[in-house]
Amino acid sequence: MPDNSGGKVIVVNPPRSPLLIFDGDCSFCRYWVDFWRDQTGDAVEYAASQEVASRFPEISPESLRRSVQLVIPDGSVYGSADAVFRSLAFAPRGRWRHRVTLWTYRKVPGVRLLTEGSYRFIASHRDLFYWVTRFLWGKRYERPSYALARWIFLRLMGLIYFVAFFSFFTQISGLIGQQGVLPASRLLEIVHQQVGPERYWYFPTLAWFSSSDGFLKFLAGGGAALSLLVVGGILTGPVLALLWASYLSLVAIGGDFMTFQWDVLLLEAGFLAIFFAVTEWVSAPWRLPGPSREVRPERTLDPEIENRGSEARGLRSSSAQRPSPIAFLWLLRWLLFRLMLSSGLAKLVSEDPTWRNLTALDYHYFTQPLPTPVAWYAAQLPQGFQRFSCAVMFGIELGVPFLILAPRRLRHLGAGLMVFLQALIALTGNYTFFNLLTVALCVTLLDDALLRRFVPRRLAVRPFASLPGQSEDAGESPGRRPLVVRILTAALAVFLVVGGVLHIPGTGGLQRWLPRQALEVVYGAEPLHLVNGYGLFAVMTTSRLEIIVQGSNDGQTWQDYEFKDKPGDPRRRPPWVEPFQPRQMWFAALGSYRDNRWYVNFMVRLLQGSPGVLRLLAKNPFPDGPPLYIRAVAYDYHFTNFAERRATGDWWRRELTGTYFPVASLRR
Repeated sequence: MPDNSGGKVIVVNPPRSPLLIFDGDCSFCRYWVDFWRDQTGDAVEYAASQEVASRFPEISPESLRRSVQLVIPDGSVYGSADAVFRSLAFAPRGRWRHRVTLWTYRKVPGVRLLTEGSYRFIASHRDLFYWVTRFLWGKRYERPSYALARWIFLRLMGLIYFVAFFSFFTQISGLIGQQGVLPASRLLEIVHQQVGPERYWYFPTLAWFSSSDGFLKFLAGGGAALSLLVVGGILTGPVLALLWASYLSLVAIGGDFMTFQWDVLLLEAGFLAIFFAVTEWVSAPWRLPGPSREVRPERTLDPEIENRGSEARGLRSSSAQRPSPIAFLWLLRWLLFRLMLSSGLAKLVSEDPTWRNLTALDYHYFTQPLPTPVAWYAAQLPQGFQRFSCAVMFGIELGVPFLILAPRRLRHLGAGLMVFLQALIALTGNYTFFNLLTVALCVTLLDDALLRRFVPRRLAVRPFASLPGQSEDAGESPGRRPLVVRILTAALAVFLVVGGVLHIPGTGGLQRWLPRQALEVVYGAEPLHLVNGYGLFAVMTTSRLEIIVQGSNDGQTWQDYEFKDKPGDPRRRPPWVEPFQPRQMWFAALGSYRDNRWYVNFMVRLLQGSPGVLRLLAKNPFPDGPPLYIRAVAYDYHFTNFAERRATGDWWRRELTGTYFPVASLRR
């Protein structure tokens, strides 16, 4: 019989639908058949050769033993890699991707030879590759589900938003209030006078409606209150949108006090969280909690899984019958990838010698903004260990991010290593919610099968039980969305990927390869902080200058002001303040007061006795009224060693280096 379809064998009694025949005694084959079955659904049938070989005598036993065989309704038979690619081309989900793969296999020179050779090699070493598969993906195949990961991530985002808003609320009057260091009202007034209608784009803030202290407190306090709704899972989608708009409003007018990398990281992650909340299950995040309809369990792929009980079936069916936010899941992973990789690349691109010779940690622990007590002990470790730690840090920041693209268990390993690094950073430095936010992004690398092992049973079931059911005859395939939604999602993804690449250190040369219009879109959207550059401590500071502000009523006797969390008194132990964000003025010491014009405003507010500014301090040596004179002196601070601390009890030793801000007073 002629073979008009290109197959080598034609069967007389073909099946009604495509049938993939595999070796039922092969554990490796059964594992991957479960994966292919999940991809193709009912479009392809699967059967063990031991059961159906007699139906197709045209297929030799040697062919059935050597490779899988695909029999299609016209009687054609395809084997090996060809059978796999053709089977996946029937998949209803990702059909275009699988068809492109099949076309590449058939049309691109050398691809068929390479894939068939790889198939034969793997097939001849099935036992070895079965154990490799188990090591990389797990004991059995299960459809990836991220409902619990999403549930945890969104609640972590609510917690982080609460910390960010509440900590700024406690300081907002002294920082950007009417009598603060950098009044937002004055900033907006200047912008209004000098910039046209485009000012609303360059300064996207709700404070255009009002910049009074009351409204600013409303933005910060209201954001803290709304974030608790996200923690509780109430109206998650719209609340996240309000939180993002409110925080963007504060960043836009916060000046130097809202320019930290964790602020823009929160905005970028928060923007993606809105869509992650909306697109997992389209209606659920926008509803108040209520009773859920029962969903019928999906037929599982493995008899062992079928017997694991109704709870496991319910968990699998819930995720299987609803759209998966795979695009925004991967965009969050892309953000984590850029954050970690940029942190390592920034240190290398800067050509800072301390990073290149691995001596940066000799200085980091005492020069970082707000060290913890653990940092004092870490600074006493031998230099060899410090260099080893620096090398490990580079390994995690530059190498581990690529595990995000690796198979399941390596991806989990990557998440664990990144969380480990964040834990060490949090132990030795107060970086507010930055570490927690990075950990939240790492949660997106974990699937529900792993997370259910570590969370209480009631918590593991809750993300599924609280969702409205979806009937199987809804007429819409899982994951299928309207065309306009898919187009907008793809456009946003392209924008974030291209913009993200351009913000990775060392990729500036790529700009000449992109159209000017594309660059205008990417950089024109910067006021919204949808995509940002990262890379803390690209250049390591090797000394620590601390500014001590002093006041006097006679110009002879000077008394020190003290901040709540900055080093001042050498005997005071470094504090624990994270995840609280004390927006102190430690960065003023990185330059002169002429480089930080806001510092002049700060000194003026002290001379005026501004209540909001004074509340930023731990000690006001002039409780009865502001002093007549003000000045600031600079000290070089360094951690003491064990011997010095035993002898003096001091955590710090310091040496006066000179005057930072000259003596000043208000004009009468």
